[in-house]
Amino acid sequence: MSPLMAFTSSYSPVIRTSTVPNPIPSNKLKASRISSFQPSNQGSVQSAVGNIHRQQKWPVKMVSAEVKRSDSVVTLASTVGTSEVNDKREKEDYEKMAKELENASPLQIIDKALEKFGNDIAIAFSGAEDVALIEYARLTGRPFRVFSLDTGRLNLETYQFFDAVEKCYGIHIEYTFPDAIEVQELVRSKGLFSFYEDGHQECCRVRKVRPLKKVLTGLRAWITGQRKDQSPGTRADIPVVQVDPSFEGVDGGIGSLVKWNPVANIQGRDIWNFLRAMDVPINALHSRGYVSIGCEPCTRAVLPGQHEREGRWWWEDGRAKECGLHKGNIKQEEGVNGNGNSAMHINGTATVYDIFSRENVISLSRSGIENLAKLKNRSEPWVVVLYASWCRVCQAMEGSYMELADTLGGSGVKVGKFRADGDQRAFAENELQLVNFPTILFFPKHSSRPVKYPLEKRDVDSLMAFVNAFR
Repeated sequence: MSPLMAFTSSYSPVIRTSTVPNPIPSNKLKASRISSFQPSNQGSVQSAVGNIHRQQKWPVKMVSAEVKRSDSVVTLASTVGTSEVNDKREKEDYEKMAKELENASPLQIIDKALEKFGNDIAIAFSGAEDVALIEYARLTGRPFRVFSLDTGRLNLETYQFFDAVEKCYGIHIEYTFPDAIEVQELVRSKGLFSFYEDGHQECCRVRKVRPLKKVLTGLRAWITGQRKDQSPGTRADIPVVQVDPSFEGVDGGIGSLVKWNPVANIQGRDIWNFLRAMDVPINALHSRGYVSIGCEPCTRAVLPGQHEREGRWWWEDGRAKECGLHKGNIKQEEGVNGNGNSAMHINGTATVYDIFSRENVISLSRSGIENLAKLKNRSEPWVVVLYASWCRVCQAMEGSYMELADTLGGSGVKVGKFRADGDQRAFAENELQLVNFPTILFFPKHSSRPVKYPLEKRDVDSLMAFVNAFR
């Protein structure tokens, strides 16, 4: 049974005592009306949810994301009262809990989270998956809170989407904003679009990470819409529940905040099946090819076949596709020595560990790749990976790159590698278009400048399509 459908067997439709009208006009976008999305198995999802629909009666009086406001002041997550549930401080084994809930439905996971943390937990809301989180929270019948980070640079459609969600669910989202002085200093010193030149991390730190930190210090747990299939190299191993590796909760210190990822094991198409079936509001940008939506200057539509995260910070390479809200997903470069090289210790002796080690993958030295780059007419084209052996993303693509080398054997295309970390990094950044590891370059036969592989997908078929485009 699909995890998305499991709720039908453990949660029966509830009889409600009062009807909540749908305030969204008929001309507002709903998931079922987005013609550009064609999720599979829609019929099975619709049959599973039966007659559960927006025009239902609430099982309990919903606790909104904040106290109903009588003026313009919005209550922050960090200022809302203490939990109404029993406050259990005993240490919990969340690794064990994650294994126990690995095959649970999102509804069951959210129900567990809300039961355990009550008013000390909140849903982080921004995109399509997060509407699913709110819908699941509603289906549990438990009170829930929702917060969102307003960076000040969101699309108009995103603000309209927020308003539609508030009206649909009868809640007030707890909005948090960046510090005005920090934003002012950043813009005055570096301009409005510095992230196009030196990366998005600094702007995201000011507009998103620090505001999030402020919210989380008033909570004991939070719920996110992360999925394993969202971002290659950074989210493939996220559990359904974990001790937050990056942020602290209300008690302070490492381990004081718990992070729930209820849809971690759900595919994007199944999320859309659920949203369509439940007829919930969605961001109008989805109908224009946007999938993963962030700030307006840093988000664009993706083409058919592109990964959804390719529409975020598209001028950067794959390993940078985290804004810092989930920086714990990026594995630390453990065991890296002063040269940036990973070392394994065997009988007390340091041994340099390397990857992409295969007879038909040629290891290029600094002088070797310099000579290759200088040639205007090469006897054979080359595909070369710039890598660091400690890089988890490089390690993850080792198998596919080796298979690529086997596939290209005897084809006239040479396959090589160049270790571009440590002392070689500055050279690789200045001369070989390196931004993050791994970077894949194709050196055409009759061109002096290498072509950089632009995609995050590193499967053999995608790499072969790239190589064949220039052969």
